[in-house]
Amino acid sequence: MTELGEAPLERAIVTSPPSSPLTLGVDVGGTGVKASVLDAEGRLVADRVRVPTTYPLTPEGLVESVVALVRPLPAYDRASVGFPGVVRDGRVLTAPHFVTEHGPGSPVSGSLVSAWTGFELGRALGEALGRPCRVANDADLQGLAVIAGKGLELVVTLGTGVGTGLFRDGRVAPHLELAHAPFRKGQTYNEQLGDATLQRVGLGKWRKRLVEALENFHTLLNFDRCYIGGGNSRHAAGHLDERFVIVDNVAGILGGIKLWEHGGHLI
Repeated sequence: MTELGEAPLERAIVTSPPSSPLTLGVDVGGTGVKASVLDAEGRLVADRVRVPTTYPLTPEGLVESVVALVRPLPAYDRASVGFPGVVRDGRVLTAPHFVTEHGPGSPVSGSLVSAWTGFELGRALGEALGRPCRVANDADLQGLAVIAGKGLELVVTLGTGVGTGLFRDGRVAPHLELAHAPFRKGQTYNEQLGDATLQRVGLGKWRKRLVEALENFHTLLNFDRCYIGGGNSRHAAGHLDERFVIVDNVAGILGGIKLWEHGGHLI
């Protein structure tokens, strides 16, 4: 198999005067929340800041964490947030990581399910930050930063869990939770390829599962190109063919600019 390509992304901090508007980009993950401020050209205005994700996590707890995290960052005009779940019009429909008592793999809390389902995260963050805010699924948001905009393109993120985003000629499709579909041994893609499983079964077995999963996705979707992101994407290097491209994890923040260019929430 051939070496994966690297999609180039601008990571240097801009030294010339930043162009407006300035966008706060927030990437919410199962193990950490990252943020930075970008100018109109998608250049980082400041180094990324990060805090660990704590559990149990209520919607209000996430809002408070984001507000505290971004306080040291430069001023911004608007905010974009990538969230690991199904989001429509800024409202959370599912939050698989955050409805658990102690994080992914721990028991689900009924009270947290009730708290997260239907929560207007975009409105709550906008009010807390004092700026207009848009929220989208994290894989969809990352995809906006890396896709070519031609044909059918799939984005797969590999981190605490698995995320997917599908695009046709540059436009995001209705979000499909492919990661929560059955995969093997009675478990989902998310369960078989999440970080906890990687740590338990080792890199070799995990990588074989990844290759099998991606081939399943290709059989299902017949995508033209697939972009692999997230913290564990580096483990795929050299083990996939030319249909696949590894992308920089900073794309989860850079996609925030594109979200505003779409004129609204993705769906």
